[in-house]
Amino acid sequence: MTKLTVLPNSFLTLNYRLTLPSGEDYINTFIDRPATVLMGSGQFAPCFEKVLLGLSVGEKKSELLEPGESFGDRKEDLVQWVSLKALKEGRDDDAEFNPGDVIEFNAPGGAQYAGVLQSIDDEGAWFDFNHPLAGRAVTFEAEIVAIL
Repeated sequence: MTKLTVLPNSFLTLNYRLTLPSGEDYINTFIDRPATVLMGSGQFAPCFEKVLLGLSVGEKKSELLEPGESFGDRKEDLVQWVSLKALKEGRDDDAEFNPGDVIEFNAPGGAQYAGVLQSIDDEGAWFDFNHPLAGRAVTFEAEIVAIL
């Protein structure tokens, strides 16, 4: 009998953890419940899928991913000002916005994107549209629970 391994189109269940350089967990499914992922579907970043390829059930792997391999470098041009009118568009009149909030916006064509509110005043707000882990190395650790 051949041993099942993770392939580019595998449907699998796994536990995984993303750890920051400080040792703080960003995501940890080991303490909650495993995730189920269809490889190649965009559910998982390609850098994580690459680590999983070839692993078999019960196998565990950990890899340090530099910013260029994972979420990219921080780009200062992705810190942008948004007018209060644009911010409130399509939202309830009593919606509250506080620094640190992740706010979703609709892009032309129906796509959505999100930014972290940095500061706000009566005219508008500054948002950081970088991925929260941009510019940071992360350790990706995974254990394959099942290959379905």
